[in-house]
Amino acid sequence: MPNYFTENEDLLFHFKRLDLEEAVQILEDDYNFGKQFPGAPKNFQEAFQNYQGSLELAGDLAANFIAPRADKVDMKGAILKDGKVTYASETLESYKQLAQAGLTGVILPHDYGGINFPATIYMMLIEIVSRADASLMTLFGYQDVGEAISKFGSEEIRKRFLPPYISGEHIGSMVMTEPGAGSDLQSIQLKAYQDEQGQWRLNGVKHFISNGCGDMLLVLARSESGTKNMFGLSLFVCPGGEKVQVTHIEEKMGLHGSPTCQLYFDDAPCYLVGKRRQGLLHVLYVLNHARFSVAAQALGIAEAAYQEALSFAKIREQFGKLIYDMPPVANMLVDIRVAIESCRSLLYAGAQWLDLRNNLEEKVEKLKKEGRDSEMDRNRFQQAAKITDLLSPLAKYIISETAIKVCYDAQQLHGGMGYMREMTVERLARDVRITTIYEGTSQIHIGACYKSVVNDVLGDFFDENENKQYDGELEGLAKKMKEMRGLFADLKQLIQDNEDASFREAAAKELVDVYSYIYRGYLLMQEAQENERKIHIARRFIAQSLAATHKSLQAVKNEQFNDIAFTGIICK
Repeated sequence: MPNYFTENEDLLFHFKRLDLEEAVQILEDDYNFGKQFPGAPKNFQEAFQNYQGSLELAGDLAANFIAPRADKVDMKGAILKDGKVTYASETLESYKQLAQAGLTGVILPHDYGGINFPATIYMMLIEIVSRADASLMTLFGYQDVGEAISKFGSEEIRKRFLPPYISGEHIGSMVMTEPGAGSDLQSIQLKAYQDEQGQWRLNGVKHFISNGCGDMLLVLARSESGTKNMFGLSLFVCPGGEKVQVTHIEEKMGLHGSPTCQLYFDDAPCYLVGKRRQGLLHVLYVLNHARFSVAAQALGIAEAAYQEALSFAKIREQFGKLIYDMPPVANMLVDIRVAIESCRSLLYAGAQWLDLRNNLEEKVEKLKKEGRDSEMDRNRFQQAAKITDLLSPLAKYIISETAIKVCYDAQQLHGGMGYMREMTVERLARDVRITTIYEGTSQIHIGACYKSVVNDVLGDFFDENENKQYDGELEGLAKKMKEMRGLFADLKQLIQDNEDASFREAAAKELVDVYSYIYRGYLLMQEAQENERKIHIARRFIAQSLAATHKSLQAVKNEQFNDIAFTGIICK
């Protein structure tokens, strides 16, 4: 029987080398939860065994139950009739299996029936589920909606909304986007007001809402009449019902199993989550999880596409031999493998920083309340926050863009068959396309990374790795990494010295890309010291990255971006 966890050598490698002990100790309240809740771990070893068991269970379900149903889900899609959305039966069956396995509340607290896993394990689960059916991820992968309610909501709200969500009875949704306000959340106009009894209500329209037909809607709305900025926004949870009408579901290119809804809130009752006027700040906390979740989804799709291409190449004969044995095809397969593994390194390094950041924040707040403020923990939290603020948008941008290329290359390796609906790779090529768009486009995430890149937030990590002693082939790779850092410094100086703001903004992509090469290169160098197979991955990745870095530097030197100021002339 296949298993999407145990048979994935690279995912297993990353799992076994996770550095989560400190984060989990904080998350489990020094393992005091083990005395209160059945199933809560009593030490780190027990916690790690729980994580492994859940990943193995998810891997089994994904490979043997969810994946065989994915093509039917794609064909059937979700249907809107008489104002009611109906999921494909296979979608609900798969979600029910995940719920029965206890996986629909993995990052939510023990208090309400969750199993309180760290974000890193959650991302691994998302990758596994997305490999099987990317559209199911939008149901399974919205657990950060529950996390926002857990972190910012009142105890009354938590008790009402979290248990049925954790059990799989209810489906959650993040309700942000409006016509005219996509990624620009400060422009949101959906009205929130209190009636004569003090009940909060919502009035207005939202669109492009994944699973907007759900039962636990996390809604960002304008609670302060007459305001236009972020401080007029508050966060609410809405139970759906008759006052929330699904007026339309989109006919989409991919993710057919996930209904993307237009919603009309007709004075719908809702409940304030967190502090009034701080809704956008609460949402930004959730977005760190959401960005990593989409990156994990994209990686899962890419892994599925690679496996489809590899299997096809091993059975497809042309000109009297398997295409697997043809150098151009073999070259593409190697490039895909290297791309996926470099992205996996980025994702799980970033997710571990997210765990450390979130749990150190909890620890700092707890110590402060107890009058035991710790400067060391506060400083470490600030460091983790800075690094997470970079790696969250960086992972989303790099991995989603890479996944699109992987899926298109996998489709190319299928030849004409890859264009046919009967082939799984055709669905994957459609499903992956949204990952560079939702939860913020790649262009927005480049902008989100730029300041951190200019400030060299990962500089200490780079210095530490540059100053290490390497043996054998790694010594030569270390010299190439050092050269790449020098080229990055030249590139940054050229961009910053340019007085044209439009030029700098357009050239930001080159700088962010090169910074990601350096980070992933050093991550792979670390891995290569532990696993000989990774030397081949590191060698290929660093050679490609060094060439791409030279190209980026030359583009900026040649003033490739100078024509930005003339869009009105060029793009009539």
